[in-house]
Amino acid sequence: MSTVAKLLARKERLLAQLESDPGANEREEIERLLAQIETALSLLEPGNAAPSEE
Repeated sequence: MSTVAKLLARKERLLAQLESDPGANEREEIERLLAQIETALSLLEPGNAAPSEE
């Protein structure tokens, strides 16, 4: 399983947890983890790769 696929699967699990109406502290933790996943996904997108210096 690729890194992107793993991140997307984790994101889906976290979103499902959010739908189950978690407590305030758990909600904050889930939202923090989702933000980290979004950042990682954006960095892994092909268009966001740092240009190579030649």
